[in-house]
Amino acid sequence: MKFTDGYWLPRAGVTAAHPAVAHDVIAGDGTLEIQAPTHPVRHRGDLLKGPVVTIRAHAPLPDVIGITLTHFTGAEPPRPRFALHHEEFTARASYDDEGATLTSGALSVRFPRTGPWHVDFLAHGRLLTSSGRKGIGIMRDADGTHYLREQLALGVGTSVYGLGERFGPLVKNGQVVDVWNADGGTATEQAYKNVPFYLTDAGYGVFVDHPGKVSFEVGSEAVSQVQFSVETQELTYYVIHGPTPGDILRRYTALTGRPARPPAWSFGLWLSTSFTTSYDEETVTSFIDGMRERQLPLSVFHFDCFWMREFQWCDFRWDERVFPDPEGMLARLKERGLHICVWINPYIGQRSPLFAEGKALGHLLRRPDGSVWQGDLWQPGMALVDFTSPAARDWYAGRLRALLTQGVDCFKTDFGERVPLDVVWSDGSDPERMHNYYTHLYNRTVFDVLRAHRGEGDAVVFARSATAGGQQFPVHWGGDCESTYAAMAESLRGGLSLGLSGFGFWSHDIGGFEGTPTPALFKRWVAFGLLSSHSRLHGSSSYRVPWHFDEESVDVLRHFTRLKLSLMPYLHEAARTAHTEGVPMMRAMVLEFPADPGCAHLERQYMLGPDLLVAPVFDDDGDVAYYVPEGTWTHFLTGETVTGPRWTRERHGFLSVPLLVRPGAVIPVGAVCDRPDYDLADGVTLRAFGLAPGAHVTVAVGDVTFTVTREDGTLCASCDAPSAPWALAAGDREVRAPAGTGRLVLEQD
Repeated sequence: MKFTDGYWLPRAGVTAAHPAVAHDVIAGDGTLEIQAPTHPVRHRGDLLKGPVVTIRAHAPLPDVIGITLTHFTGAEPPRPRFALHHEEFTARASYDDEGATLTSGALSVRFPRTGPWHVDFLAHGRLLTSSGRKGIGIMRDADGTHYLREQLALGVGTSVYGLGERFGPLVKNGQVVDVWNADGGTATEQAYKNVPFYLTDAGYGVFVDHPGKVSFEVGSEAVSQVQFSVETQELTYYVIHGPTPGDILRRYTALTGRPARPPAWSFGLWLSTSFTTSYDEETVTSFIDGMRERQLPLSVFHFDCFWMREFQWCDFRWDERVFPDPEGMLARLKERGLHICVWINPYIGQRSPLFAEGKALGHLLRRPDGSVWQGDLWQPGMALVDFTSPAARDWYAGRLRALLTQGVDCFKTDFGERVPLDVVWSDGSDPERMHNYYTHLYNRTVFDVLRAHRGEGDAVVFARSATAGGQQFPVHWGGDCESTYAAMAESLRGGLSLGLSGFGFWSHDIGGFEGTPTPALFKRWVAFGLLSSHSRLHGSSSYRVPWHFDEESVDVLRHFTRLKLSLMPYLHEAARTAHTEGVPMMRAMVLEFPADPGCAHLERQYMLGPDLLVAPVFDDDGDVAYYVPEGTWTHFLTGETVTGPRWTRERHGFLSVPLLVRPGAVIPVGAVCDRPDYDLADGVTLRAFGLAPGAHVTVAVGDVTFTVTREDGTLCASCDAPSAPWALAAGDREVRAPAGTGRLVLEQD
């Protein structure tokens, strides 16, 4: 939201008040509180008027400092609030006549007591960012609406990333971003997953602790500043020190929550019925038989919305006209080794038998007059489940538990963005703050049911909407994209942006959702999709089985599915890192190479885990240009090398894609390529790429850790389990099969 008319003037009707001096400073136990009048204090008469901004500095974690700005304090604490994690430690607070400082780890915030007002954030004495003379503001617009605003300086060349799953340019500089969940597809500035957190390549990130609408001006109103404003009387934001982008994500997710670890089976290929297509058990079985006949490994089958009867979404009952024996059908599918996913949403259509029940029990969201809120946009007469009510959550969860008992394994949690404001929540939550936060309650309710029923580590959802903290309930997918190369590229931008917002796992609809892809586009998207965290074939009005495109599509899907499954030892460790550290599996290049200015704006390639560079092909003919960072990189599929830093152009057939290995990496390759859940260490091949003499590389493969060294031109490998059958030493490309049931292959590429 813009408040100014150019550099000097306010917009018509806008008034502003800014802190002028730190009049009173109170140093508490790891906190600072400052009373900052918005005018100079020259005499006692100046103490009789306001406004006064109360500024409180505090530190929930080392290297994280929170700043709370308050104008009026008379209101009750609003709900909902983000659940943030704190550590038991004490920041250092100090002040003297010159200024006041709070230090948390290597990060400090300093408020001057003399001279022009400003607030500095420093790390190891180096200025990271600052709030200038008119940065903090109590703002009122022409209608009298009250806002709190902050402006933080952008250094020369600093790039801004994150703010959720956004489909525009990866670098957010110059953009206006309103954090407000919307069902807008992937082709607009709207987003399903809005996160009030941005990350920079200058050693810090900023999290605005407000679950409702936060308006960001990222170098747009003031081109050398990031501005954020909220309609509120109190606003808290956190500055998070890195220094690297990965360190910033580690600390941000320590604050807001780390992703759960999805089960191994979820990393295999998912196949959907698609959205509005016609299907029954015979159709589903024909798809699964077709996949098996063509030797296409399949892990999950997904039933989209028409598993339930039309107009009754959601009643959580199988449409008996087409699925007369759901328990038997699910049992037959599970005999084939498949896991089952079904589509749900948080809305209850008026025709659903649950509507009257939910209304009578008070489980549906209500208007101020006590009537149930209803709309026609998605389902005729639909209502929303009021997830702020524990009883409503348990009522909803009970329907899911019944499906799990039938044989369902997981849920696609669709929608959750169209949340109205003219409502009254059962717990008294503020409607503006609940608009984005609703999805958090929705997905948490479903995820908790799965975790309780299936056990820790075997719960997974396929979610569309989210906000800060939603990364704890994976997986998320990119939403409704068109079947075009442009939409494929915007989907990738969205996924990389989401990864830079703390989300570890992400997927997208292979081939696009709206429309039907050409065979060439489908095959290019397959390569991208199978080199993503999670991989799903899904569309709107047309099926996504590969033989509906051409026979080569079958070969391409088989090739890249087997490739992904063989990489499970490597992907398993990348998933562990996402779970324990908050660093995503799919990483924007700047996340791995923040010191390389060539990586700052890259948005058509990414790192899959720490060591594999992927550059999807967005062209029928296979022409692709991508950037190679410093060093000699090796094409994983061909063994050819390319030395950077430089741009390179290549042409790839449909069975190929730029997939490069980082210099000095050891990639574990599994012995299984027809399923994702197997003994990762048994039969593993350790492929070493460009190990320098004296190199010492540790590789985790499941529960076994291997150490690979190169000395005197010879590769050696050992593991941390002396009694295990994998320990051996081998020369380049030599294979030695030690005694025991396991084996290790050691290769030098």
